Amino acid sequence: MPVILPVPGPTLGRCPTIRRVPDPRNPDEPTQISVAELERIAALGWRGTSERWLGDWLLRAGGGFTGRANSALVLGPPGRATDDALAEVSDFYAGHRLPVRFSVPQGVPGVDRLAGALHDRGFREGGPVLVMVASLATVLAACPPPPGVPAATLSDTPSAAWLVGYRYRGGAMPASGVAVLTNSDHAVFAEIAADGEQWAVGRGVVERGWLGVAAVTVAEHRRRSGVGSAVLGDLARWAAPQGVHAVYLQVDAANEPAVALYQRRGFVTHHRYAYWA
Repeated sequence: MPVILPVPGPTLGRCPTIRRVPDPRNPDEPTQISVAELERIAALGWRGTSERWLGDWLLRAGGGFTGRANSALVLGPPGRATDDALAEVSDFYAGHRLPVRFSVPQGVPGVDRLAGALHDRGFREGGPVLVMVASLATVLAACPPPPGVPAATLSDTPSAAWLVGYRYRGGAMPASGVAVLTNSDHAVFAEIAADGEQWAVGRGVVERGWLGVAAVTVAEHRRRSGVGSAVLGDLARWAAPQGVHAVYLQVDAANEPAVALYQRRGFVTHHRYAYWA
C-alpha cells in the first residue's frame, strides 16, 4: 500500500494536497507496470474507430479527432523491414485521408532506432506528453466530495450538454469526436451542474484494473474552486467497486497548471511520449 502523506499549507478547493511515496515492494504499485503494458491499457481506453496491428505497432484512425486515436502507437518491432513497415503505415493513413503520425513512448525497446529512422525520413518530434499515474487509494484520499459542489451525474453516453462543455484544444469538438469518445464498453461521462449551469465535465474508462481519466474541462468561472478535483474524485468513486487499483491520465507537459494540479493530487509521471509527424 503506498504511503500517503498530507502536506501542510493551503489546499485547493478544500481537497487535501497529497504527496505520495511509491512503494516498490507492492506489485500493485502503479509505477511498476511497464511502459508498453500501460500504453496498451491506455490504447483500449481511447480508441480509433479503425485499428489494426502491424507487429507491435497499433495503427489507429478516428476521423482526425485527437492524436491518440489517429496515430501509429509504437510498442515494439513491426515484424518486417522498416521501409516496408513505413510503407504499410503510409497506405493505412492514406486510405483514411489522414496524415501519417507516430506515437512514440520513451522506455520501449528499439524506440531510439525508430526515432532516428523517422528523423532521417523527414519526420519531426512534437512536444512531450506525460503519462501520470496514482493508486486509486491516493486519488480517493486526495479528492473527497468537496462541500458546496454537487456530485457528478454519470452516464454511459455523453449528453448534448456534456459535448458542449468539453473543450477540445480550447474549442468545440468536431463531429467525428463522438464516435471516438463512445468507442468503449467501459466508459462513463461525468457532468457537474447546478441550477441550470454546467460546472465541469470529464470522461472515465476502466480497463484491466485501471481507471483512465480524460476530457476534464472546467467552466472558466469555476476554475480554481476544486471542481476539477471533484470530477476526478467522482470518477474514482465510480471505478472503485469495479476492481480498479490505479489511475492514469495523459497531459501535455507544457500545460503546467494541469500538471501541478495532478501532482498535488498524488500523481507521478510514469513515462513520456511524443508524436512524430
